[in-house]
Amino acid sequence: MAVVTIQNAVKQFGARTILNEVSLELNAGETVGLVGANGSGKTTLFRLISGELEPDLGRVVRGRTLSIGHLRQEPVMDADRTVHQEVGSVFADLLAMEAKVHELAEEISRRHEDPGGSELYEAYERAQARFVAAGGHTFEQRMEEILHGLGFARSDQSVPVSLLSGGQRCRVALAKLLLEERPFLLLDEPTNHLDIDAVRWLEKFLSAHRGGAVVISHDRYLLDRLCERIIEMRDAKVTTYSGNYSTYAQTKAIRELTQQREFEKHAAFIAKERDYIARHLAGQRSQQAKGRRTRLNRQLDAGEFVTEAPKSRRVARLSFSDTQANDGTVLRVDELRMAYGEKGLFSGLSFQVAGGERLGITGPNGTGKTTLLRILMGEAAAESGTFEFAPRLRIGYYSQDHREFDPKATILEAIRASQPALSEPLARSILGRFLFHGDQVFQPMESLSGGEQSRVRLASLILSQPDFLILDEPTNHLDIPSREVLEEALEEFGGTILVVSHDRYFLDRIVDRLLVIRPEGHSLHVGNYSDYIEGLEKKKSASLPVGGTKKIKTAPAKPKPARAAESPYDRMSIEELEAAVMEKEVLLAALQERFGDATTLKDPEALSELQEEFEAVSAELAEVDSAWRARVDSLQ
Repeated sequence: MAVVTIQNAVKQFGARTILNEVSLELNAGETVGLVGANGSGKTTLFRLISGELEPDLGRVVRGRTLSIGHLRQEPVMDADRTVHQEVGSVFADLLAMEAKVHELAEEISRRHEDPGGSELYEAYERAQARFVAAGGHTFEQRMEEILHGLGFARSDQSVPVSLLSGGQRCRVALAKLLLEERPFLLLDEPTNHLDIDAVRWLEKFLSAHRGGAVVISHDRYLLDRLCERIIEMRDAKVTTYSGNYSTYAQTKAIRELTQQREFEKHAAFIAKERDYIARHLAGQRSQQAKGRRTRLNRQLDAGEFVTEAPKSRRVARLSFSDTQANDGTVLRVDELRMAYGEKGLFSGLSFQVAGGERLGITGPNGTGKTTLLRILMGEAAAESGTFEFAPRLRIGYYSQDHREFDPKATILEAIRASQPALSEPLARSILGRFLFHGDQVFQPMESLSGGEQSRVRLASLILSQPDFLILDEPTNHLDIPSREVLEEALEEFGGTILVVSHDRYFLDRIVDRLLVIRPEGHSLHVGNYSDYIEGLEKKKSASLPVGGTKKIKTAPAKPKPARAAESPYDRMSIEELEAAVMEKEVLLAALQERFGDATTLKDPEALSELQEEFEAVSAELAEVDSAWRARVDSLQ
């Protein structure tokens, strides 16, 4: 069922048309991915859906009771609050109810001998019941779970919002949105500023969301896992594709290839017909020529021919030069240890990289992934351990920051400074491959966007003709088409790659071995990211009880101990646990509605029974939810 319907919407800003007769439907319970180049109108479409903007022509129809939650990339919040206070502001009504309960409790305490105390006590019970029914005993736990899932430590919650980075503010805004539990979500780059653990947590949270959602994201793995439909924005129009991102990419490629073939076939036919008409219009076959001309014009007017070649968006063209052959081990790392003060990053870190291998490094933030690369590049010193590269190895390093370029230098000057032997005509030609044309090459580096600076740095990297690429989050700041071009270039690169990335789609496509660094230690895995996750799930499945029982190993001389408190949820699968959570939530919602029944409120005994039943179901929900979260966390 459609909850938002857009009919022939037109939106202009000045002389520029952002949306041109756009029509689409968004359905309840459906997760949709919204993709398109930067500036194609995705954010404008979000603002129309949310009601923040109205179309110049056409209309947007929303369900009467539809509540929309909108995550923006630049959230507004109270800088004087702490993280806990800002996120807790979602529960302002609950906090007011809690304050009322405390106020009534204090009043009862002061007037305990007052003859009118029974009415006051009844008012207290009603206020307490409403507070509990609204989630008064669970909202702090929910807030803690979501903040923890998004990467906030308990100590972070006391930090003032004014001291947060832009990325941390976005995570606070995301936590607030998820706690609001709106049925329909508009998520603008929700995985920005999240590490790989937080992205996995968010993915699981959204997969359990039973309302509708539209997601703008460069995270293709997320779009693959969550989305049932992809909407592409291009040239002020929208095109809908069924399926997830990978299906969309494949379908779009086939569609464009078919359109190109149709264009070529029709162009050849039209040229042949016009040639015949031109040659015979004044001759003996003039009647036939006129007939063909009439028929051709009629077909053209009716739009029976594909007269335009499919437009392909300009993307940077990347290709690495041939590399020198490197046989055997090109990097050996032995027992590296690194810490900052009392904070340990990693210890006992040992691995080898063979020539031509692609080793990915991933894990949550703060585990030392970037520090490891800086150690290998000589920018930082390990506390202990050694590493050694093969001799005469040309290393190309792509760091997360842009410090290698003078911010005042122009693009052309920056490239020529990194490659002094490069002539200006050749430098401009190379920059053209990276979408810097004409006078654009004279823009100062400091004026460029993150994506533009990344393209300059990739150009410099390719010009260095490396044998061994060391890359730190190379897809940051790149849109999806640019990421895919980079991936194609790396797939063709004949040398060795060591790459830190949280881009799961990128890791799946590029690496053949994975080093996972976590606070509790590190591990090496053969295969890509999906292979790693599959291995975790298989390991977890192997440890689960077979046939509903789990044997406990004991010493031979002692009897087998019974489990003191085996939970029925221990034997359930993740899918069964999710179903049980939904069942308890539905039952709890029904009980909550009964608290508003006037007959129940007038009957103390019925109210007491309802309160007991509500607390029992709440406890059951907490238990099954805890079991589900524990099962999910164990797979990470």
